[in-house]
Amino acid sequence: MIVEILIFIITALIGYFIYIHKRVQSNFRERGLKFNPGYPIFGNVFGSSFQTKHLLDDIDAIYREFPDEKYVGYIEGTSPVILIRDPEIIKYTTVKDFDHFLNHKQFITEEVDPLFGGSLLMMRDEKWRNMRTILSPAFTGSKMRHMLPFMTEISNNIVEYLNDHISEDINVKDVVRRYANDVLASTAFGYQVNSVKDKDNEFYRTGQELFVKAFEQKFKLMLNFYFPSLAKLLGLTVFDKKFINFFKNVIAVTMEQREKNNFERPDMIQLLMQASKGMLKDDDKKDDAAEAETTSKQGPVRQWTDLDFACQLFTFYFAGFDTSSTALTMCIHELALNPKIQQRLYEEVKAYNDSKGSLVYDSLSDLKYLECVINETLRRWASAIIMDRVCTKPYELPPPREGGKPTKLVPGDVIYNVVNPIHLDPKHYPDPLVFDPDRFSDERKHEIKPFTYMPFGVGPRSCLGSRFALLELKVLLYQVILNFKILKCKKTTDPIVIIPHQFSLKAKGGTWVKLEKRS
Repeated sequence: MIVEILIFIITALIGYFIYIHKRVQSNFRERGLKFNPGYPIFGNVFGSSFQTKHLLDDIDAIYREFPDEKYVGYIEGTSPVILIRDPEIIKYTTVKDFDHFLNHKQFITEEVDPLFGGSLLMMRDEKWRNMRTILSPAFTGSKMRHMLPFMTEISNNIVEYLNDHISEDINVKDVVRRYANDVLASTAFGYQVNSVKDKDNEFYRTGQELFVKAFEQKFKLMLNFYFPSLAKLLGLTVFDKKFINFFKNVIAVTMEQREKNNFERPDMIQLLMQASKGMLKDDDKKDDAAEAETTSKQGPVRQWTDLDFACQLFTFYFAGFDTSSTALTMCIHELALNPKIQQRLYEEVKAYNDSKGSLVYDSLSDLKYLECVINETLRRWASAIIMDRVCTKPYELPPPREGGKPTKLVPGDVIYNVVNPIHLDPKHYPDPLVFDPDRFSDERKHEIKPFTYMPFGVGPRSCLGSRFALLELKVLLYQVILNFKILKCKKTTDPIVIIPHQFSLKAKGGTWVKLEKRS
């Protein structure tokens, strides 16, 4: 009897998922969209679901399958998505007609996971607008200027550590993750640690548990991402309560000490304390035009809870840690494989250091080639992959091809504006797999078409911390290149191949180099 019931349930589920899969296909056919049917239950994400491919590979395969289409159908699990391939349409959906695509896909709700679900990333509609307006002044150039000394101090810790391990093969990923952790601990939470010296400190250990996930946590994240309705029904949280409690406790203790001792430090927690009182101002001379057009003035000051602080600072940590450490790791890997580029970068850094003595925020723009190297790294190895948007008001996309018919979107429809596939499309970047920083030189950057370079996203929902991330990258690369020659070792993989993963970009075999002290 039990066996018969199980067979009935399994058969019913299979039938249900086949029905859903065919219904999604019918949706695309009715709209005149081309698509690859993929597999029931998984759609076009079969490979990344079982980690035989990277999510980027799954998306890129659909992007390349239909080279003449402006957008195509994409099946994410059991959900229909429209994959936007055309830069002109990306411009409209992310900037010009942004009010029709205000929100991200909410794959984690505040009810399911209060820490991540209550973050700026997951906020929607006016709640997002208000919080974005409140937080934007925390990321102006003037605020970043005050954070440069914190980053410099931590990068000096890294240089000191590397000097003591000069004869060893260096695990770049490990060193860079400790740098990113310490930068975020200091600049966000006012929590000063040296993770290359104290390798098992509580902040680093807790932070790593967010990213080095057990199978169960990976499963919950995947279920929330691909099957949000089922995850909500089951009440599956992605992050354990201990993370919420840890971040809330760090914030509460820090704020209490500062209020009690009337102490201020120009870090993110201080800026949020000012924001909660309506005292955070944008003191840059120039306002961002796109931001000004799409955000309103800060509304009445509301009472912030400990969870409000934890949500925003946690997001800053979660969003900034993996993306920054990935970019730094890939950049150092590329420099090891491209000694001529590295030498040219060293010559610029050395000349700057001879002139200035150290990094000066107001003259960072003088390091033009460093900027080019970072930009090329972010083109080649962008962590963004896609910019997801949810239609909030009826909208009509232009025909997907000549002779096609426009596609009418209704509220709730999801679109993915692709990032990495465009970055790696030879139509936009000749020899896209070649690491060539000169693409971004003053002489050639005009060749880059608008909306074909989007490592931090574009439009009002672009990454709020992009200025912070670029500064973080520049500080460590400057110090490493100034002090060391980066060399290949036996463990250095060439060419770089990324390992299968849902989200993060990591080199197969890791990123290992040898360092040689510069005279």
